[in-house]
Amino acid sequence: MSRFEAYTNKKVNKMIISIRNITIIYFLLMCNLGFAETRLPAFFSDNMVLQRDSEVAVWGWDEPGQRVSVLAGWGERARGGADADGRWRVTLPTPGAGGPFSLAVKGSSKVEIANVMFGEVWFASGQSNMDMRVHGNINQPIIGSNEAILQSSNDRIRLYTVARQWSDSPLEDVEGAWAVAGPESVKAFSAVGYFFAQKLEALVDVPVGIIVSAWGGSNVESWIDAETLQGYGHLSFREATRGQPPRRTPSALFNGMLNPLLGYGMRGVIWYQGESNRARPAEYEVLFPAMIESWREKWGIGGFPFYYVQIAPKDWEQGNSAFLREAQLHSMDALPNMGMAVTMDIGECKQIHPAEKRSVADRLAYWALARDYGFDAISFSGPVFREMQAGEDGKVRLLFDHAPYGLTTYGVELAGFELAGADRVFHPAQAVIESAEVAITAWSEAVPEPVAVRYGFEDCPAASLYNTQGLPASSFRSDDW
Repeated sequence: MSRFEAYTNKKVNKMIISIRNITIIYFLLMCNLGFAETRLPAFFSDNMVLQRDSEVAVWGWDEPGQRVSVLAGWGERARGGADADGRWRVTLPTPGAGGPFSLAVKGSSKVEIANVMFGEVWFASGQSNMDMRVHGNINQPIIGSNEAILQSSNDRIRLYTVARQWSDSPLEDVEGAWAVAGPESVKAFSAVGYFFAQKLEALVDVPVGIIVSAWGGSNVESWIDAETLQGYGHLSFREATRGQPPRRTPSALFNGMLNPLLGYGMRGVIWYQGESNRARPAEYEVLFPAMIESWREKWGIGGFPFYYVQIAPKDWEQGNSAFLREAQLHSMDALPNMGMAVTMDIGECKQIHPAEKRSVADRLAYWALARDYGFDAISFSGPVFREMQAGEDGKVRLLFDHAPYGLTTYGVELAGFELAGADRVFHPAQAVIESAEVAITAWSEAVPEPVAVRYGFEDCPAASLYNTQGLPASSFRSDDW
């Protein structure tokens, strides 16, 4: 090799090294610039619904110290700055129902959000009966699904499904996208969530946004934060959930599917869960209100409404799910602003996913409409057992609340009642609705001196007791044996 060739090769090698170094520097620079961008959680995106007539929080991430401004298409502006961890948060006043509007966020980069509506936002959570889609499951139908999908196009209903994820520690974002209601989006959305939104949109006459965060087979412990659960370390749930899949691991779904949404402006929560806790009803009666109380505290928007579904009758073969239904019934009195939709008349003894989801959604909506939207003329609860009074000749009188115009069976035989004496042995009882009172008289020849009564207190009873507004009574008992 000549001296000239050696010199040339040396220069070429240096040039290659320089180009390589420049490429590396450029790559690192681009990576740094990638972090120095303005980002928002996935649920702040096109087609979203913001809670009307409120102060809503908007938040995200940017380079530490970066000033961030939020310009709303409805004329409001807010400014803030990213803290040492790159987090920023501002609040904006929202007008009454309407839209669409835009939202522009300017920091290290600019984010523009289009087609924003103002209306009523509800958060829907729980397990598979909340997650079950309008098109149904394999060999498990939703009654009326085809017509519901066909008639679903509505720009004022917006849907958001949180993708399943779990975590050992609290996360800050989720995966998902807002969708405008239409056949393609509705068929794969929560049936209870969609039917609930449809009812509110039609009657309250405002846009409605539903955020669904649900996972089939999840237990209540998985939706409670670790700090709250530490206060109940004496309970057996820690041992009962040891080695369980993520959806039944304490705090795993709170961390992955709830924590990122805390603070998003909304009206309230609807909930459908309980089957996975049916073997531990006493713990559920403690943990379920604890979950609600912690959500309200962490959300930071006050004691929002929390309306939930009592699990439907089903033959579980082991145990008696009536005790879990009882725990849910008692939870109505544990905290303010609670309501329960009873499903005693729509259960399917051999199916965990009842096909009648519109009735479930309607009953949840009755609570919201009556309690939160001024529809005072309607009933929102079925008859609730109040007390048992000793009568004559071994008969007892049963008194009820939430039956303003009385009780009915809608033509079926009044059944499912049992009486017990001091020996605590229950026997089938006859029962009749008193003609001029909101009361039932019950008796059993096998129990001459009754001290306790039960109604529908088994796995899969047949409902027979309603108020005249068509809402069924929960199973109940007067004893605590």
